[in-house]
Amino acid sequence: MASQVNTARKLRRNQTDAERTLWFRLRDRRLRGLKFRRQAPIDNYVVDFCCEDAHLIVELDGGQHVERSEEDTERTAALEARGYLVLRFWNNEVLRNIDGVLESIVNTLNPVPPHPNPLPNGEREPA
Repeated sequence: MASQVNTARKLRRNQTDAERTLWFRLRDRRLRGLKFRRQAPIDNYVVDFCCEDAHLIVELDGGQHVERSEEDTERTAALEARGYLVLRFWNNEVLRNIDGVLESIVNTLNPVPPHPNPLPNGEREPA
């Protein structure tokens, strides 16, 4: 665990542009009042962003993750086995569409409830 703490500290000092951009919008409870931590050690892993209250992990992936997709899949499965939901975004998605990324996070935390009076058999309302 000590090595994960040291790794986390090092990663916090050397953030990518995408991590810096997302952290600016998540820090200080700026997203719906939720407390996020960055480069947080969880068991044998250091995750990019974690909201303990929502059991949510947000991971940002750069080009190196194309070659590590199997490792990322195993990592995600291990974190989900510990009760976390893991969302992954590409770095360029964060840099180009931060509002869309934040909307995806919020929608995951607060899914739109079903309509209280749905039409039968999936019918649509007349236009």
